[in-house]
Amino acid sequence: MTKSIAVLLQSILVVALMLDAAQVAADKPNVILIMCDDLGWGDVGFNGSKVIRTPHLDAMAKNSLKFNRFYAAAPVCSPTRGSAITGRHPFRYGIYFANTGHMKPQEFTLAEALKSQGYATGHFGKWHLGTLTKTVKDANRGGPSGVKHFSPPQMNGFDVCFSTESKVPTYDPMRVPKKFAKGASRRIGWDSLKDGDAFEHYNTRYWNEKGEQVKDNLEGANSRVIIDRAIPFIERAAESDKPFFAIIWFHTPHLPVVAGPKHRAMYQKHGLHERNYYGCVTAMDEQVGRLRAKLRELNVADNTMVTFCSDNGPEGGSQSPGSAGPFRGRKRSLYEGGVRVPGLIEWPAKIKPGVTEFPTVTSDYLPAVLDYVAPKPRGQVGPIDGASLRGLFEGSLKQRPAPIAFQSKGVLTLSDNQYKLVLNGKNKPAELYDLLADPGEKTNIANRHKPRVADMTKKLLAWQASCKQSDAGGDYSR
Repeated sequence: MTKSIAVLLQSILVVALMLDAAQVAADKPNVILIMCDDLGWGDVGFNGSKVIRTPHLDAMAKNSLKFNRFYAAAPVCSPTRGSAITGRHPFRYGIYFANTGHMKPQEFTLAEALKSQGYATGHFGKWHLGTLTKTVKDANRGGPSGVKHFSPPQMNGFDVCFSTESKVPTYDPMRVPKKFAKGASRRIGWDSLKDGDAFEHYNTRYWNEKGEQVKDNLEGANSRVIIDRAIPFIERAAESDKPFFAIIWFHTPHLPVVAGPKHRAMYQKHGLHERNYYGCVTAMDEQVGRLRAKLRELNVADNTMVTFCSDNGPEGGSQSPGSAGPFRGRKRSLYEGGVRVPGLIEWPAKIKPGVTEFPTVTSDYLPAVLDYVAPKPRGQVGPIDGASLRGLFEGSLKQRPAPIAFQSKGVLTLSDNQYKLVLNGKNKPAELYDLLADPGEKTNIANRHKPRVADMTKKLLAWQASCKQSDAGGDYSR
């Protein structure tokens, strides 16, 4: 074989490999899961907010399938996040509440599944599914005293990480004032620091995939700080024709809420906490717009599935201006206001824009994504509580095939396509609501539908027993 022929064959092989890699990337959708923290159903323009400006999310909603009945799997942070990457209810693996348990190594995450299919995987923002350091005191549980809960994103399938264990201020995320103005506090929030103001470290750190503390580019809007890390990850994947999976979990608008001067000024007529809450949401909205613009610039928008939701309803009490819309309850409640949250999914190549009343939940993310990528991935742990939404996207699925079950702090609920059962403790009567006729859960109709209550109770208790079996390790020996 002459040298020229060998060079030609080598060139043909390189081109063939490049075409094959490009075809793999084209066949597999990129996936971005965006989640806010304590954002209420009514805190966005596309759900009717007349106060908080969210023009970029509203534009995304017009190009998305908008879920009027989208649910967080739990009424608090950590459990919902676990459901989004496992497809399972968190009571199956011991994350019962915020700052409880951690992601176990036996659990099979969406990141691990997609990584096995050639995806680049990245986590950006709040983790809250385990501690991120064994050596220094960090956030709520990190450090030597919380070693048993060490389970950072890189141990759960993520190649690239820019992550905090838990909450940070929504502006200047590493800083907290040494002195607070009237009405401000370390817990609730404050007007952003000015040059020369004394401050101290907030004591929650950002960590990368090497377990190193990240110290640069941490000033200003925390949502911008996060997107500054997510975009280069996406650019690298797109430039190498590699499909990517990115989790972007904003801290916004979890307490303490702080907005920078620009966004605070938009709401200056409001009180201190309101202007900071509204301002940090608008700042986050701008970063969603920036992200979507970058996807278009990189020519990957059409084949990128982008979801948006919140981890639970808005914080309760007089100190939170967040809105649960017309729904009963707030964060920590299994009534609708605690778990029904804003929900969007945008995928121009596959999903027709519109609005649906189809009930969906964060546990659906994993089966929905894998139905397009790897329906039966190796290592999958069962049972799965979520349902694939492919039939919904393609028009063949009109009703949810199985109800959505919830449990938190001794309360159990079961929601099907129309009715919701609430078991509020052993000594309290069952509650039943028709969510289509009474979405605000104002009228308990249990006494009028006793056979339905009995049937739903039986299903709910059987599901609870299944979760207990899973939590005892029963799924890992199969």
